[in-house]
Formats: sequence, structure tokens, C-alpha cells
Amino acid sequence: MSAVLSILDLAYIREGDTARDSFDASVKLAQLAETRGYRRIWYAEHHNMPSIGSSATSVLIAHVAAHTRNIRLGAGGIMLPNHAPLTIAEQFGTLATLHPGRIDLGLGRAPGSDQKTMYALRRDAASADRFPQDVLELQAYLKGVSRVPGVDAIPGKGTDVPLYILGSSLFGAQLAAKFGLPYANASHFSPDSLVDAVTLYRERFEPSEELSEPYVIAGVNAIAADTTEDAHRQFEASLRRRVVQMVGRGQKFTPEEVDLIMTSPAGQQVAQMVRYSAVGTPTEVKTYLDEFAEHAQADELIVASHAENTESWLKTYDSLADVWHSAPVRG
Repeated sequence: MSAVLSILDLAYIREGDTARDSFDASVKLAQLAETRGYRRIWYAEHHNMPSIGSSATSVLIAHVAAHTRNIRLGAGGIMLPNHAPLTIAEQFGTLATLHPGRIDLGLGRAPGSDQKTMYALRRDAASADRFPQDVLELQAYLKGVSRVPGVDAIPGKGTDVPLYILGSSLFGAQLAAKFGLPYANASHFSPDSLVDAVTLYRERFEPSEELSEPYVIAGVNAIAADTTEDAHRQFEASLRRRVVQMVGRGQKFTPEEVDLIMTSPAGQQVAQMVRYSAVGTPTEVKTYLDEFAEHAQADELIVASHAENTESWLKTYDSLADVWHSAPVRG
């Protein structure tokens, strides 16, 4: 049977659009998704990136939740070393109090930014080393059994917001297995660890109060269009934008210069980041996703799309829902 299908919304700010345009599009997507059977939508914490508007992740979740009824919403993820665990417990405890049964909290240990932005966030370079302890501290606040005597998360205490460990390496897989938590692999932009990480997670999983057996979410990219040719045209255009953003760092290039960058080692490296991408008609995309789910040993796929405009972006998810038959929800 097909894996459960979910959405990763990067709150993409397209050229010529504003952050408000991005947020309006996110609401439209969430309203579509909850009528089309998607399991959840996650938003990722990124900073100092002109094309991504989800830096204040919990605020965006609150906005979308207020304009939807029942679809699960969450962070995919919060970069916990950027924050005090108590602060995140309070934020997501507030969300869970306002929208009970709808809020997820995915946690990662990457900065979600570059070195200069890490400084601006006042992040200690060694803070990632405390990630396992911070996860446990955060979990305790949400359960109402604080590890810091005399300190409770209010709101947050007793909300027991479900936690997910995100990862793009073996570290996250090991931690999720040890803590008995669901594991989400960032294979949509960091594909190299996927098979080894998921295998390790499933082999070493220790059942917990939260989860009796391993649960894997795998990230994958998708663009669905009326024709295979149009989908591949959109994918190529999105790849060129990504290469310019990541290699050019704000510089302007002619089309001929972009061609050269695309064939350079740096350009090829960026292209490899989106190796797991389903591109084609809705039927072709579904076929790829079914094969990818088996390859990834995934219970759930979380799909990111870089379609060329908001209309095409919404159409990807709408048309994919037409051909998708989800397995019974297990997480």
C-alpha cells in the first residue's frame, strides 16, 4: 500500500512577491491539503534567506492553524540549538492549547543558517553538542515532569506535543532510535544518508511510551504538471534558481553564465542535493513516489515542491491527491 502523504511548505518567497504573498499562499495550500487527504504540513526554520519566509516558524503555524480546521501542522523543523528548550515548550504548548490534537514538533540540530547568522542569533557554536539533553528537557516540559526543579512551561505543561527527530546524517537516526521517537530524514535536500540512516534507525529502535515501533518520514521533491515536458521544464528552471542562490550568493548572472555554473562542480553538487525528485504527470509522480517510499523504507512521505509559480505549486499537490491512495494513518 502507498505511504501516508504529507507536505513540506518552505514558505517560498518568489521573485516579485512579498513575504505576505508567501503566507497567503501557505494558507491556500493548507486549506487545499485538508480537503484532499494530506496527513500534515510542516514548516522549516531558516534564517537570513531571502527566498524562505518561515523563519518565525511557530508564528506561521499559528497563522495557518487559525485559517484551517483539522489538518496537522508543525515544524519540520525547529533548530533546537537556536533556542532555549523552555521557550520552544511555551511556544508549542501555546499552539497545542489553541489547536489541540493538531500540532507536531520536529527538531533538528543544524543552525538553519550560515556562520554570520549564527552569530546574529547569539548561538553558541557548541550548542549542537547539547542537542540530546535539550530534546529530553523539552520533552519533559511538555509532559509536565520538568527536569529543572521549580520551572514549568506555561502554557505547555501536560500538552505532550508529539516530537519528531529530524536528520540528514546518522546522528539523528541514532538519537531517534535511542529515544523511541519518529524519525524524519531530510532526503529532499540531503540524500546521501537516507538508506543507511533509516536502516540504522529501524535496527536500533527502542520502544518508548511515545512509540511502540519505528516510524519513518522521508523528504522528497515533486513537480506534477499536465505534461511530462512542462514538469521537467519547471524542474530545470527551479534547479537553475537554486544553483544561482546557493553558488552566486546574491550575484546577478546572464543565462549564459548560469549555463556555465550549472556544469561546474559546485553546480553539479547542488543538483545532487535534489536527487530524489518526482517530476512528470501526476501518474508519473505517483509511480516515482511509490518506488521511493519502498527505497526509503518510509511509512510517510513529506513532499516539497518548487513549481514555477503559486498556481503550479498548488496544482502539484491537488493533482497528486487525485492519484494517491493513502495507507491507513499509523503516526
